[in-house]
Amino acid sequence: MLHELSLRTRARNEMVDITAEVRTIVSKSGVEEGVCHVFVPHTTAGITVNEKADPDVARDLRDALSRLVPEGEGYRHAEGNADAHVKSTLTGISAFVPVSAGDAVLGTWQAIFFCEFDGPRTRRCFVRVIDCRAYHG
Repeated sequence: MLHELSLRTRARNEMVDITAEVRTIVSKSGVEEGVCHVFVPHTTAGITVNEKADPDVARDLRDALSRLVPEGEGYRHAEGNADAHVKSTLTGISAFVPVSAGDAVLGTWQAIFFCEFDGPRTRRCFVRVIDCRAYHG
């Protein structure tokens, strides 16, 4: 089953921790062993898995991407959000997280972040939990 998360971002560039929501979906799915796919259907947003323990890490990632791909730097795309498209390509629009014992398997410091690069906006994120036992005959 495909689950949809609705997110309201507050800034042009923002890292939103969606780990708790994803873990709830995994738990309610009943899947014990499998994989969780998190997908963003937007061309100016992304998904990444990185450290949550220190909030400066998410800020550093956001700021580094803004330095690498600055806003309004003579892009050809006329909408004024070309930098957001490039940042989305750099982070990627999906992540796969293993599921074991009915929970998303993440490292001690890891979290799943929705990456906003063209906000503030209302965004969608899709989560599908796949039962790997279905693929074992």
